[in-house]
Amino acid sequence: MSTHKTLIYTALYPEAKPLIQYFKLIQNKTYEPLKIFENEIYILVVGGIGKNHTQAILPFIYENFEINKTINIGIAGCKDKSIKLGSLFCVNQILKDIPKTTITTVDIPLEDSSLLDTTLVDMEAGSFLEVSQKYLSQKDIYVFKVVSDYLSTNIPEKSLVYNSIKKSIAKWEIVI
Repeated sequence: MSTHKTLIYTALYPEAKPLIQYFKLIQNKTYEPLKIFENEIYILVVGGIGKNHTQAILPFIYENFEINKTINIGIAGCKDKSIKLGSLFCVNQILKDIPKTTITTVDIPLEDSSLLDTTLVDMEAGSFLEVSQKYLSQKDIYVFKVVSDYLSTNIPEKSLVYNSIKKSIAKWEIVI
């Protein structure tokens, strides 16, 4: 049996919690203070907000675990108010039944839609892709984003984040 796992990377615990419950992941305290949860198939890391966290944590994970596929799942702001909150997108692959759209990764929350050339904005996707491409083939990297707000600088309510991610699992789990 292969020891390779699928990495799921989230920034926030409310993004991770429904995944931990759904996939029945157990916390691995070996690497504390890193927040790592796993089972035989998945390893989930709660990395923290922003590219600095992503760039610091991901190489460690790739170098210490056998990863054959990776997923970044999280919330994103959206400049198009006709797109419903909770909508799921893949930003780096064309997949059946999940629309693809564009994303910009920023260092600080963005409020001004005139500064955004893409549909979505987040704080990790660009760094996640950059680091992951050093370790895996493009076809094994997935970035899924759930629309959480329309360019608000406030972090959305934990319950909104939790429920949005929970509802998205059934849609993306079947395509990976």
